[in-house]
Parts: sequence; structure tokens; C-alpha cells
Amino acid sequence: MPPRDILAALILIVVWGANFVVMKLGLEEFPPLLLGGLRFVFVAFPAILFVPPPAIHWRHVLLYGATICVGQFMLLFLGLWLGMPAGLASIVMQLQAFMTVGIAAIVLRETLQAQHLWGMLLAVVGLLMLYPWSEGAAPVPLVGLLLTLMGAFSWAVGNVALKCAGQVRMLSLVVWGSLVAPLPFGLLSLLFEGRENIMYSLAHVSLQGVLVIAYLSILATLVGYVLWGQLLARHPMARVAPLSLLIPIVGLLCASVFLGEHLVLLQWLGGLVILVGLAVNLFGWRWLQPGFLKKL
Repeated sequence: MPPRDILAALILIVVWGANFVVMKLGLEEFPPLLLGGLRFVFVAFPAILFVPPPAIHWRHVLLYGATICVGQFMLLFLGLWLGMPAGLASIVMQLQAFMTVGIAAIVLRETLQAQHLWGMLLAVVGLLMLYPWSEGAAPVPLVGLLLTLMGAFSWAVGNVALKCAGQVRMLSLVVWGSLVAPLPFGLLSLLFEGRENIMYSLAHVSLQGVLVIAYLSILATLVGYVLWGQLLARHPMARVAPLSLLIPIVGLLCASVFLGEHLVLLQWLGGLVILVGLAVNLFGWRWLQPGFLKKL
């Protein structure tokens, strides 16, 4: 990669890795459904005034918005709100890679290879190791973990839907797909979080809350997806896809530094096993061969 793209990749890894900590900080200011609605309000507005609609059928835009914008982040925010550690959430969400492969095999009749099955098996083993089996381990509420897994599943469904849509300008899709999210987030927030809670959060928002919304909407969503789309357009998938393996590492480090989340050895090993599973899913066992990185 040229230096410009290396810099873009590093920015992307840091922005998306730290994203989970920022979400946790946002939940200190806003209830989860309101936070989700605010995120996508400021992704869509005022960007829709300047960004043309994507050149695909509207059903694909609606499906993208329903799965990746609403489903993924509603479930993830609820999981984090119920106590899912930010660092572990950054790992669990990467399981969408395996889920995408499985859904594509069913819906698109894509071939499920041995490396995918080995990767899935390693991911399941690693996921079991994340649970706090030993004393002193980071608490992982079962409901929060299940909601985070469901968020990863919604992301995977959106990935398959995106593939069915064909070639699309990602910035246009992100902006216009975000229009799907504010209404369901807003209605559910009004129903479950209440008008008084919403008004209090908005009336007493601090600088931290403003910065959180700006980070989630501008950096993590608009800038993040634009950089990702540019990297995919300029380089083979085999060079870009491994970047996702570094995002949970940044997530774990940021959670440790800024939130004081500490994992026991078994949980660290569980995260490592999941990352190994992701590598196997992408490359098979070729990534263990000498000089593999030079071939990317």
C-alpha cells in the first residue's frame, strides 16, 4: 500500500476500535435507544442535502438500514447498556464474518469450505472462553452477550443484502440508509425509555455527550465507511480484510485504558482464539506459512 492508504488504514483501525469505548461513554449520557436515534439523525442530516441517493433499488436501501443501521446498533447498544464490556464486544461483533459466510451459503448457495468450518469451530471455543468462568474475570452478563451476538447476526444479514444489491457508492448508501433508523429508534425510545427521560437527557447533555454523538456519526460512520470503501476500491480484498483483525485489539486496549476493563488470562486467550479463527476463515492455514504477509 502507498503511504496515503497505510495512513487511512491506521486511522480506520483506531476509529473503529475506539468506537466501542465511545459507545459506552455515550450510554452514560443517553439511554441506548435515544443514543442510536441521535447517531443516525446526524449521519443523515444534513448529508442528504449534498449526497445523491444510491443508484440501487429502494428495497436494498431499506434492507441495509433495517439490518446494519437499526438491527445491529440497537442490539449492540442494548447489550452494552446491560453490562457487556466494550473490549469483549469489539471481539464478539467480529463474529459477523462467520455468520456472513453461513448466511451466504444458505441464501446465495456459496460454497462452505473446510477453512470456514475450522474458523467457526475456533470462534465458538474462543467465545466460550470469554465467559467469566473463574473468579476475578471481567463480568459478562448473559443477556448482554446474547444481544451483542444478535447484533453481529444483524450485521451479517446486512452484509449479504449488500452483496445482493451489487455495486453501490458506500457514502450514498450509508447516508440514505441512515434515514431508516431515526423513526424506529425514536418510537421505541419514546415507548420504553419515556418522554421525561428523553427530554432530561437532551436538556442536560454535556460536552462529553456532544463529542460522543459527533464521533459516532461523523468519524465512526461517515469517515469510517468512506475510508473502508476507498481501501476496498484500490486494493484486493485479501489485503484489506485482515485489517478487521486489528480492530478488536484496539478495542481491548482502549477499554483497558479508558474504562478500566481488565480480563483474566482465559478471556485474553479466548479473544486470541477468536482472532485466530477469523484468520483461518479468511486465509485457511496459509497465514502460518513463512513469508505469508509479504504475499498480501
